Amino acid sequence: MELIQVNPDFNAYLAADEAIDHQHPYVRETARRLGAEASDACTYAEAAFTFVRDTIPHSADSGDLRVAWRASDVLATRNGICHAKSHALAALLRFAGIPAALCYQRLVDTADDVPMVHGLVALRLPGRERWARVDARGNKPGVDARFSLDHERLAWPVHPAFGGEDYPHLYATPHPEVLGVLRRARDRHHLWETLPGALRSGAF
Repeated sequence: MELIQVNPDFNAYLAADEAIDHQHPYVRETARRLGAEASDACTYAEAAFTFVRDTIPHSADSGDLRVAWRASDVLATRNGICHAKSHALAALLRFAGIPAALCYQRLVDTADDVPMVHGLVALRLPGRERWARVDARGNKPGVDARFSLDHERLAWPVHPAFGGEDYPHLYATPHPEVLGVLRRARDRHHLWETLPGALRSGAF
């Protein structure tokens, strides 16, 4: 699949916003701590990915009913769904000067399943000619997502026969349909009821 960079300006994929608030002291502190152990941009990016994947439980796995969506809150509370964890990873990458985009999948496993929109991050390391998607959702039995720049190791397969889809667009800001339900959710149960099953693709 060819990934489509929605904004041609790479600086847009380094910017801070209300969800990817990488100027927040908590994000800066976390990034600097991870950077102290990294020898270059690639090792930092992998460390940031591993940190978000492994130390911030997905709230559906942990049972946490809080809904965090701002990167600093996700890092502070160690809680979030895939979209929130993607905001946190994007913030850590952008703080280090690594362009990071938000991207999405429509997941459905069988003809009887309710579709779910899943959040990922794409990053573009210095010297590389292409974006690489990574999935920091968090591993569990049956899920083994890895940091890989050449061969994707994502959490979930896409099943086009049942309506699954890889959305090719790389966004500099969270998709408004996703961010809207995250901001309005009273708790995770309410969030599950209101998350979209598909996204309007393309520029917004």
